[in-house]
Amino acid sequence: MPGTDFTIEDIRGTFPEELKIPPLERPVDATIRVPGSKSVTNRALLIAALATGTSTVRNALMSDDSYWLMDALRRLGFDVRAEPASGTVRVEGRAGEIPAPTAELYVGNAGTVARFLPPALSLGAGPYRVDGTPRMRERPMEDLIDALRRLGTRVECTSKPGHFPIVIRGGTLHGGRIAISGAKSSQFLSGLLISAPYAAAPLSIEATGELVSKPYVDITLEVMRAFGVEVEASPDSRIFHISPARYTPQDYPVEPDASAASYFFAAAALTGGRVRVPGLGRHSAQGDLRFLEVLHRMGCKIKINDNHIEVRGPHTLRGVEVDMNAFSDTMMTLAAIAPFATEPTTIRNVEHTRHQETDRLSAVATELSRLGVRVRETRDSLRIIPPKRVRPAIVETYDDHRMAMAFALVGLKVPGVCIRDPGCVTKTFPGYFRRLGELR
Repeated sequence: MPGTDFTIEDIRGTFPEELKIPPLERPVDATIRVPGSKSVTNRALLIAALATGTSTVRNALMSDDSYWLMDALRRLGFDVRAEPASGTVRVEGRAGEIPAPTAELYVGNAGTVARFLPPALSLGAGPYRVDGTPRMRERPMEDLIDALRRLGTRVECTSKPGHFPIVIRGGTLHGGRIAISGAKSSQFLSGLLISAPYAAAPLSIEATGELVSKPYVDITLEVMRAFGVEVEASPDSRIFHISPARYTPQDYPVEPDASAASYFFAAAALTGGRVRVPGLGRHSAQGDLRFLEVLHRMGCKIKINDNHIEVRGPHTLRGVEVDMNAFSDTMMTLAAIAPFATEPTTIRNVEHTRHQETDRLSAVATELSRLGVRVRETRDSLRIIPPKRVRPAIVETYDDHRMAMAFALVGLKVPGVCIRDPGCVTKTFPGYFRRLGELR
């Protein structure tokens, strides 16, 4: 395969079975650089492959999720050359053509890859077989599969209806008008949008029901625009019209990941200290920066400039009640610091997180309880009641990177907190614990 210059082992490195988090002896005072946005990286890489020439994606995230997309693109015959040390990836686009007529593809547990690839594969001949981890086989795909079938793509579920593994036979992507539910994942809509410029005719896509994590659709539209394709959206951002077009190659910089930054902002909040993250600023389209609004309500001071964000924590944190549907990747970050507030915290409207890397509502409630924190769990919410004392524990992570990264914050305040399977952070942030050590 062209451009096979690193392996998944190069990204993952070596981790212990359990990692003890030493408490901080003083408030943090640090400037922390976080890696490129996973959401932007995977959108840019796929769009670059569909473009009409060679693009360079800079500051790309080098993690499990981006690796599986680059691996899939290579197996599909694209020339993808990555420099892991610099985060630079060069992709030779083929103007909407899928070079390989058939391929076996593996997406790990990468939701963006699993939802973005199938519409693109419909542009090729096939058959293309796509599979993932056991957890990925449990995650819902039915809405996207049904949409692709209505657009003329043959999709076979070889084990369980509406789930991976799937086999795609494409050759065309019809235009017209189609509706797709946004209630389980906005990634279905984003996946269709990315490949829509190569449909055989103009395509209108309507998002029905509640559209969860809508800011991620805004990121999709922004990256498409950067590569030269405009999408016409209705005033309520429910209907999207895409005319046939071609992406133009770009030299595209990926901004730092706002979800990754949330853990370090939370560390400032938790310790009454200061953290600055360069590269993120007021012009970012990443919806997870709304987490800063939550921290402000909890008593933090926030400074947002053009090219950096700084958070200063208060003497004591206040509890909050917040709808986190639009920025739910930071839900666990809030849950991890909520036990240290002076009042209860309620997180609402996040039922869709039950269908992610793990059932996140159940996992958070279970592990907070293990730490001695009272939690009231409903279908779509958590109410976290601060205890007199958070007790030490070994925290299970459920092979979920965000569980590991969020609950490591507890260890900054509480002696004796250990993270089980810390290596799961390689999904999006292989260097997380090294960066966490820079707070000391």
